[in-house]
Amino acid sequence: MTHERRILLRALLAGLPAVVLAMVLLWTREGWADIRWTLTILVVGWWLVTALLIPEHVARPLQTIANLVAALREGDFSSRARGGRTADALGLALWEVNELVDLLQHQRLGALEATALLRSVIAEVDVAIFTFDDEQRLRLVNRAGERVLGQPAARMLGRTAQELGLGQGLVGETPRTADIAFGGRLGRWEIRRTAFREEGRPHQLVVLTDLSRALREEERLAWQRIIRVLGHEINNSLAPIQSIARSLDEALGRGVDASTDEDFKRGLTVIASRSEALSRFMSAYARLARLPRPQLAAVNLGELARRVARLETRLDVGLRPGPDVTVQADPDQLEQLLINLVNNGADAALETGGGVRLGWVLANGAVEVAVEDDGPGLSETANLFTPFFTTKPGGSGIGLVLSRQIAEAHGGTLALSNRNDTPGCVARLTLPIALPGAD
Repeated sequence: MTHERRILLRALLAGLPAVVLAMVLLWTREGWADIRWTLTILVVGWWLVTALLIPEHVARPLQTIANLVAALREGDFSSRARGGRTADALGLALWEVNELVDLLQHQRLGALEATALLRSVIAEVDVAIFTFDDEQRLRLVNRAGERVLGQPAARMLGRTAQELGLGQGLVGETPRTADIAFGGRLGRWEIRRTAFREEGRPHQLVVLTDLSRALREEERLAWQRIIRVLGHEINNSLAPIQSIARSLDEALGRGVDASTDEDFKRGLTVIASRSEALSRFMSAYARLARLPRPQLAAVNLGELARRVARLETRLDVGLRPGPDVTVQADPDQLEQLLINLVNNGADAALETGGGVRLGWVLANGAVEVAVEDDGPGLSETANLFTPFFTTKPGGSGIGLVLSRQIAEAHGGTLALSNRNDTPGCVARLTLPIALPGAD
């Protein structure tokens, strides 16, 4: 039996004794014979109508409350109950429901704003963030994670950690550091992992921080400080050398014998030569500390590669054209980077009579430029990007350091390795390309 029918039954039972008593008095009392039926119809009719109306008055507020609760369940906070007041029990109930709606609406708005802020922070933070469900399938990834794996989120969501190369991020102690290769580039990463639950199911949050770039940035800053100190000291040495040179020149002007004159000339030659060498030394190394921020513009990679190849006149640089690609880069800095790589390749190739080839391909959402030579290869790889280190006679030791600095300023990487199939070296420059749909 429904609630309304129970109320109706109770209303009928509540009025039944009075109706029975009225009928007994009406039909047993003499003198009312002519109006008995009229009074009977009125009394019984009033009783039935009143009993039928009572469930309606009781059920309607309950239906109103039920509708409000249903709207809340559906996330609709626009409805309110009329008649809410604190003067009576029913009005108090409606008033409390209205207050609950206002409270939930405020909390829902706060939750939406907090969620939007959290998503923005996760999207913009410069660490790779991944979440995996209890089946180790990817459920969320931020933009930094897309850049690390070189794929858009749409292609990665739903794939397992093993398929994405993140399997070791879900096992082992946390936090820890590990050497992991992404997109063919080996780097040092800090791995942090924590567990949480969503909809009652266990999930894992994995955070990867690239330590390699931070360490190299600290290394670069340290070398900049060293360069500034060296510059100060060397400039202090140049000043007295130049002063001595002027003094000797003045002495020569006053006249001396032939032997002294010859000694003075040799001394002047040595001093001048050393001064020029020190000046060249300082000019070269000061470039590391003064590299400006790249001024990005649209650069057609094919046109730039062809122009750089033509600049090398000691030998013909072979081109391996790739797809038509336009990257956002500083054209002057990127050209200087490629010139350095081609010059290094040509220096090596001239030792063996081999050649140099320049080409580019698209891979994992990035463009990879390769400069390959037929030289003797790299005998020392540990110090390739160390300032002052060089294997070339008369080399400055800043070409590769400056090149890598330019590459990283553009969000890319630069790596050198020996060729596997034959003697020689290959330099690989990787530059990011905007993901589909990105601004």
